[in-house]
Amino acid sequence: MKLALLGYGRMGKAIEKIALERGHHIICKIDKDHFEGALEEADVAVNFSVPDAAVENINKALNQSIPVICGTTGWLDAYDQVTRNVIENDTAFIYASNFSVGVNVFFKLNKILAKMMCYKNDYKVSIEETHHIHKLDAPSGTAVTLAEGIIENSDLTSWKLQGDEKDTVSIKSLREGEVPGTHNVKYKSYIDEITIKHKAHNREGFALGAVIASEWIADKKGIFKMDDVLNL
Repeated sequence: MKLALLGYGRMGKAIEKIALERGHHIICKIDKDHFEGALEEADVAVNFSVPDAAVENINKALNQSIPVICGTTGWLDAYDQVTRNVIENDTAFIYASNFSVGVNVFFKLNKILAKMMCYKNDYKVSIEETHHIHKLDAPSGTAVTLAEGIIENSDLTSWKLQGDEKDTVSIKSLREGEVPGTHNVKYKSYIDEITIKHKAHNREGFALGAVIASEWIADKKGIFKMDDVLNL
């Protein structure tokens, strides 16, 4: 399979390494002030660019009917426009705040637990996420996805960074060192607490998931999620 990398930072390089190990070819790399190769020859484009460049990069590929895998967060105010473009160009698209297989299982567990805890009013739910100091957005896209999963399956109405309102999911964001990422979802009462946690040991899990998604979407048409890729 021929891949285009839209964004060639840490994640782009990690995806390149795993894609090559799995027998694929990188035929285009696009980054700030850098364009190498032929985007139009790609079977799939993988976008892990900075948020400000994401929509332009995604549309560049979609306009040539190239399926796109997108792991960049912080651009979702343009999601409806991008998905219209997918349909108009008869191609395919997957956005995920996190492509790690383990994290997507964690997302599923989070929804199940939220349903179980829905009317247990003695418990207050909160999310804490820790990432490396270079991460541009806070809270992380993964934390937002976790919060949205809780809201969909409970009587809570919103999430808030550093908030503690009654009907909200409070998210705390920490930035330290070079850690790849840790997410905790905690239900706490005056009697006890229940916590589920995902801790990444390195970036390979995110990169592998993105390559698996690229392999899966190559012959598809439509708008999909990682749940579809992993049959969750």
